[in-house]
Amino acid sequence: MKHSYRYLTSTALIAASFFASNAYAETWKFALEEVKGSVQDAYAQEFKKRIESATDGDVTVEVYPYGTLGQSEDLTELTANGIIQFTNASPGIFGSFVPEMQVFSIPYLLSQDNEVNKKVLSSSPTIYDTLGGKLEQKNLKLLTMYPEGEMVWTTNREIRSPEDFDNFKMRVMASPMLVEAYKSFGADPTPLPYSEVYGALQLKMIDGQVNPVFAIEEMKFYEVSDYMIWAGQQQFTTTVITNNNWFNTLSAERQQQVEKVIAGMNDFIFDKQAEFNQARLEQIKQAKPEMQMIQLDNAERAAFKQASMTMRDKYVELTGKSGKAVLESLDQEFSQ
Repeated sequence: MKHSYRYLTSTALIAASFFASNAYAETWKFALEEVKGSVQDAYAQEFKKRIESATDGDVTVEVYPYGTLGQSEDLTELTANGIIQFTNASPGIFGSFVPEMQVFSIPYLLSQDNEVNKKVLSSSPTIYDTLGGKLEQKNLKLLTMYPEGEMVWTTNREIRSPEDFDNFKMRVMASPMLVEAYKSFGADPTPLPYSEVYGALQLKMIDGQVNPVFAIEEMKFYEVSDYMIWAGQQQFTTTVITNNNWFNTLSAERQQQVEKVIAGMNDFIFDKQAEFNQARLEQIKQAKPEMQMIQLDNAERAAFKQASMTMRDKYVELTGKSGKAVLESLDQEFSQ
């Protein structure tokens, strides 16, 4: 009995110690717009590792790949309502309640130099004060923004000028600004759900689509396309947002830990997305050696940029003076 008592006492002390050490443990949910193994997943997994280390295990991060908690619009709503703590959100998702965020749908806004993009996307006062302030009014806090790679056209014919887009059905996301962008290029923009793109290319219902390289490989769009074309018109960007009210309830120390981890990941994600897209491009080349890969030259890109200038007028028409100020400020920042 004496031995048994000592055993029970020891077990109780261990259990008490365990519960005491975990009394303040928190679990944070981080939902993605992409699948496991994606650029967003790499970011979230690194964030998980770093924040759990920074908090000595007092915080645990659970990462939810695309589809497990809902579609992109659902994730933003769940975050605004405080049901999940973090999510990725493409700028187009914010368009319905912060129209100025659609500035990132304007072609040739970002720099061709990713070092410039890194600086602006991680520290721009226009992004974090002006646009971030508008998001906070919707109970969303903008933590960071980063690119996932250049948007590449996969097509069934060679495209080198806006005239080549004549009578060309280009699949785009269901975003009014993206529809207008491809109209300005001379194409016939065709909104389709992501899951239907492969079949539509295969059945010749559309002539092309646009996505970063990793998505082209992941979704096998290269199998049903003849060309991959780099026109430099856009990078696929995403944001990481949190619930503003929830974030403000965190201790000052915990807020600083989150902000420090986020700031420390800028170099990581820029390097990771470049590495990720290059690896996927090599996989495409091996899988389909006959794929025609075209880099438009400066003159060819300039023709598309000139054609897209009408997009800026449409953006200002949509967003008014506030949007005009955002566009002018970002134009200057990305031009440095």
